[in-house]
Amino acid sequence: MQLVVTLVAADPHDLVAAMEAVEIAVAGTGAAVGEPDLLGPNAADLPVESAFPALIRERAEGALAGRRVDVCVQPVEGRRKRLLIADMDSTIINVECLDELADFAGVKAQVSAITERAMAGELAFEGALRERVAMLKGLGLDALQACYDDRVRLNPGAETLVRTMAAQGARCVLVSGGFTFFTGRVATAAGFHDNRANTLIEASGALAGRVGEPILGREAKLTALQEEVAALGVTPAAALAIGDGANDLAMIEAAGLGVAYRAKPIVAAQADARVDHADLTALLYFQGYRREEFAG
Repeated sequence: MQLVVTLVAADPHDLVAAMEAVEIAVAGTGAAVGEPDLLGPNAADLPVESAFPALIRERAEGALAGRRVDVCVQPVEGRRKRLLIADMDSTIINVECLDELADFAGVKAQVSAITERAMAGELAFEGALRERVAMLKGLGLDALQACYDDRVRLNPGAETLVRTMAAQGARCVLVSGGFTFFTGRVATAAGFHDNRANTLIEASGALAGRVGEPILGREAKLTALQEEVAALGVTPAAALAIGDGANDLAMIEAAGLGVAYRAKPIVAAQADARVDHADLTALLYFQGYRREEFAG
């Protein structure tokens, strides 16, 4: 099987040593290793011929232990994806919007504790969302815009990732267990084609403490992926999904390339690849994009 091992270093100076370590580790499996191909100042592909991709990944990750370098092992065929489907909070943006709204309401500690447990898979997402939103009852609607303006920032590489894939003909969709108030703005800022999220119910100029039903959670994110690939006339193998929490697991597992970004352990353990060190442009390198192809 023709595989490609892609390395993306947080610091370009670490790339050569990391590549050499991976080459030795992979060659030790008996696999045929080709010449490295530099994709950018901090990223390179290593062609590998092997029938054991799981073993190649295990050896590559072992060789990179303690290094600030991310790795992706996958078949060469089909690596450039037709669909990007991405979580928003703590993935495309730097914060959990619900936690930040809770700060405006004076209940951030309580809400954040529930968020942490839900993202780790310890609580059912839907019930946890209702409980947290109830704590926001009475919060003025002006707090939503203030929260967006003061707290929400795109994570490094997010806009480049989305705009590059869109420019190359891929469909880019933001799917969030958060709220449409934020996803609409973030989707526009990053260049997504569409967004799906939950709706905060309002009453008399304030939040009513309720969320619209049905709640968009783990299964709804999977449904979004399935509907999007069907509309494109492709299979889930042509999708790249990225997220950090337990409610992202179903779409990450279903996608042709499922990536965990700075993720909870339950997600990192199931994803095809992890981005723990580099920025979000790592997902472009994983697909074989070269730095000169990046938008912007």
